[in-house]
Amino acid sequence: MVKTVSSPFELKSNSQRPWRSLGADVILVALVAGPIAAPFLASVTLPLLPQIAEIIYFMGNHVCPQSEMGLPLAPPYLMAICMRCFGTLLGLVVMRYLYHLNEGKAPYWLHRYGIVGLLLCLGFCLVYPFELYAQYWGWWRYSNGVVTLFGLVSGLGLGAYIMPLLHRPNLDLRKI
Repeated sequence: MVKTVSSPFELKSNSQRPWRSLGADVILVALVAGPIAAPFLASVTLPLLPQIAEIIYFMGNHVCPQSEMGLPLAPPYLMAICMRCFGTLLGLVVMRYLYHLNEGKAPYWLHRYGIVGLLLCLGFCLVYPFELYAQYWGWWRYSNGVVTLFGLVSGLGLGAYIMPLLHRPNLDLRKI
């Protein structure tokens, strides 16, 4: 018998997938794909595609503190966000995949620990601004590897808290 790996976006047969889970996955895919697609859309002369790229760049400029440091994927056009922000998104993708594998039963899911888990999540998320300010204070220069790593840590921490809340079935939000 051949065993296949199911997709994290597949519906479970024993229970219906909640709308908030599907919505969160669609938003996560858009957040990851948009900054990568923007330089390619901007470089094309076809109608509407450069305008879509402008919308993505507009959003990137308003959420990313250093969007001018994006990677040049289609020179002279840059990725819509810096690698710190993209590292955060990658951390969220990793945690989404891990949630698919164990459905929130592993000990590293922070929501299980109540206020302590929330404080741990906050600590992980604060790694991102700490690195940004350390760069501004002159502790080190901008490096794509360093900022990606710090963003990844923040994304893993945030994902370790929110993925079970977004994707578990029958969640009563009044109890949180």
